[in-house]
Amino acid sequence: MPQFKIRMRKNLIIIFLLLVGPMIWAQDRNPEEDSGFGRSPVQGTNKSTRRPGTKDDKKKPPITDYKIISIKNDTTYVDTTLTLQKDYKFNYLRRDDFELQPIHNVGQTYNSLAKREESDHLLPLFGARARHFNFMEAEDIDYYHVPTPLTELYFKTTFEQGQQLDAFFTVNTSPQLNLSIAYKGVRSLGKYQHALTSTGNFRSTVNYITKNKRYSVKSHFVSQDLLNEENGGLSDQGIEQYLALGDFASQEAQEDFADRGAISVNFENAESILLGKRFYLDHQFAIIKKTDSTNTELSLGHIMDLTDKSFQFDQTAANDLFGESYESANQSDKVALEDFSNKVFLDFKNKWLGQLRIAGGSSNYNYGYNSILSQVDNQGNTINITNRIKGDIYSVGGEYYNNYKGFQIFADAMSIVSGDFDGNYFNAGVGYDLNDKYGLQAKISSNSVAPNYNFLLYQSDYVNYNWQNSFENIETQKIQVNIKAKKIAELEASYTTIDNYTYFAKDADSITVPLQFSESIDLLKVKLTQGVKFWKIGLENTVMYQSVSGGDQVYNVPEIITRNSLYFEDHWFKNNALFLQTGVTLKYFTKYAADAYDPVLSEFYVQNDEELGGFPQIDIFFNAKIKQTRIYFKVENFGEAFSQNKEFSAPGYATRDAVIRFGLVWNFFL
Repeated sequence: MPQFKIRMRKNLIIIFLLLVGPMIWAQDRNPEEDSGFGRSPVQGTNKSTRRPGTKDDKKKPPITDYKIISIKNDTTYVDTTLTLQKDYKFNYLRRDDFELQPIHNVGQTYNSLAKREESDHLLPLFGARARHFNFMEAEDIDYYHVPTPLTELYFKTTFEQGQQLDAFFTVNTSPQLNLSIAYKGVRSLGKYQHALTSTGNFRSTVNYITKNKRYSVKSHFVSQDLLNEENGGLSDQGIEQYLALGDFASQEAQEDFADRGAISVNFENAESILLGKRFYLDHQFAIIKKTDSTNTELSLGHIMDLTDKSFQFDQTAANDLFGESYESANQSDKVALEDFSNKVFLDFKNKWLGQLRIAGGSSNYNYGYNSILSQVDNQGNTINITNRIKGDIYSVGGEYYNNYKGFQIFADAMSIVSGDFDGNYFNAGVGYDLNDKYGLQAKISSNSVAPNYNFLLYQSDYVNYNWQNSFENIETQKIQVNIKAKKIAELEASYTTIDNYTYFAKDADSITVPLQFSESIDLLKVKLTQGVKFWKIGLENTVMYQSVSGGDQVYNVPEIITRNSLYFEDHWFKNNALFLQTGVTLKYFTKYAADAYDPVLSEFYVQNDEELGGFPQIDIFFNAKIKQTRIYFKVENFGEAFSQNKEFSAPGYATRDAVIRFGLVWNFFL
């Protein structure tokens, strides 16, 4: 752990040195007062202003020239506007966490109010899914094209002795070549014993296209280390202290345990770390190039993804919570995955016929441990648990997209044709956009894939945490409809059927075990987003309804989730120098049997003994924008400041107490 801290500090110093020069030179070089860095288009009009201090007094580049390109080649541009959606994304994950309930410290896991849908993959996912909320996958990495160097600095306070920093810099060395580098680091001690989080996400990208536009490359390298101290949640005594029950009912005791560090936890001798490195390359060559005289293009391409992941749980002494252990001290469970994937594709594009891709792929996977385990069951039989799941798969598939007079038709599919795993996915849909404010889309999806590797093979120093299974593929079918009416509301509705749903649960001996549900689960989900504004006052509402049938004892989610924000915004001072946004946000979800967290597996498991939720969470925010800088002040869980917090985010894991947090997002344009 000390080496990890040193490595994190070195990375922060390197990023600081890379950023300090552009920051100094960029103070008065904002390409547009009301634009900014983000994934949504700029609101308002582009202003054509002159770049100060240049010899020829050239005009600044329009904000639309600062492009952000996704893995699917969807392009947006830099956005420094201050909106309520930006406030929702100003968090550790840097995305809207409406469907998540955070555990008490920044950088810890989240309980899912709506289950994550991890489709469109053919092989099992790496385990430790509770640690993957902040793990950046290939689809989370963007590429850039900018007329002048661009820097973004994100900062936010944490809980006790720590901070969050996300520093980003990109530059085009020529119109053909763009480079970017970024580092996201978080360290937070937390308010409870042994709850330290220390994480780092380093990423760098290359985006290149030749002058004749025949050959293009998008590539990235990512290195991530996500460390969490594990305390097993509050002990039975700690829960009594947290709730101020029994012997602790006195006012003096309540004051004592207002210091969360005095509350007892299950253990203080464990930590887990998720490590990952990935090199990704996507390049293609235009055999037939689209020109003014022809509307057809034919390209040959190749995508390579080389990913290494590992997860390790260490504990200096065994704990009875997890049953009998082979070792009384220095438990260490480590698992690793090497995945080398290649895809070759042929793209055909025509103005009238649309875009068609035919693809073939292969993946070499090697997952597991360094030893083979032999166990004797209750009947005296010897059970051998292998140490490896490895092999190759080969797959074929394709994609199609066409857009004609506002109508979109799209489809993609991939299927394993050879290998030890079976798997496939298929998506198809149609859409129509009347304009940028009104649109309709309907989509159907089907997916068949094996459960994540934690279900298939697990080895541990804890005796009961050892298994090898041959579960059936999880089969998922989904129908989804999205309706967009910008001035009225946006509606997302879906109906999903899941067969062979796989989950963790406690057995009769209170040991976490993997299970597969033999019946179908039907899930209806409806999400409504609606905002109204009168004068300078606005109201933003997001409501989600979920109904589960056939598996309501294994697929537990709240029926209603709602978030409502009432806010005031206005321009202040001379020349509207400051844009102010202030208001209150209320989040609420109905009571439900929330999943519990297992630190050995770093997975959530099903429980039906304890219901959580049914309490409001109120945040008061004061946000401001000065030039291209957005400043955020927030009083989180405001209601808990007036009464003792007695709520939980997961069984044994408390919610966050009332706290004042500050942060900013600052863009620099050279």
